[in-house]
Amino acid sequence: HQIDLEQDRRDWESLEERERRAMLYGLSAFFVGEERVANQFAGLVLAAEDKHEEAFLLTQHVDEARHAQHFNRLFEEVFRYGGEFEDRLEQARTYLSDEYVRLFDGHLVEDHRALLADPTSIEAKIDFVTTYHMVIEGTLALTGQYFQGERMEQRGILPGHLSAFKRISQDEHRHVAYGTWFLQRKARDPELAKRIQNKLAETLPAAAGVLTPPGDEVRADYEYLGYTLEERNEFAFRALSRRLKVIGVTLPAVTA
Repeated sequence: HQIDLEQDRRDWESLEERERRAMLYGLSAFFVGEERVANQFAGLVLAAEDKHEEAFLLTQHVDEARHAQHFNRLFEEVFRYGGEFEDRLEQARTYLSDEYVRLFDGHLVEDHRALLADPTSIEAKIDFVTTYHMVIEGTLALTGQYFQGERMEQRGILPGHLSAFKRISQDEHRHVAYGTWFLQRKARDPELAKRIQNKLAETLPAAAGVLTPPGDEVRADYEYLGYTLEERNEFAFRALSRRLKVIGVTLPAVTA
């Protein structure tokens, strides 16, 4: 709330409608995504295996709530979306794709319910951390932050949001480091390593669909905010592959 969004509002009003609509897909994806991950997190805190892990996870939960509050401010003060927080969320959802809904309202919610049902289940915890930290944060969020941030820096627009976005990215890197650490330890068991792979195979097709805004034709020359789909896919899955190498598992054949 200390970040000044006055210039952001002026910048937004000066943009052409086509650019605003393009940017709204990515920014809506973050707004809804931050609310989803903040809302679907308590089970992981309950599944902490010691007090050190519990303390870290509690800080992550606070991070996600703070991120959601920033995007609520952005939509209210810069984009001028009226109503309450929940109303702005529903308006943001109109920009999202079916694949996005399948990942965030389907896979993430189902994995969290399983973890809440039995926080002592290592299998349920692995499923949740793989979906949350590897796919949603490590593959999608960091990719979106990189390309959206590059676009704003190149255009010299939305300085307040860009400042917040950089802080959010620092938090996300810390979160993903936790997920990598946790899965690396569990992947020493071949059966659990296979489970990580299976969960990736289940969720990555939806993640790939999130990278393309709804209604846009996927073709060789397709671009989003100046970047091709190939560039964004390559960035996302190269980053994921690096983390999987540290964990000790390979990328599933369905995405290789």
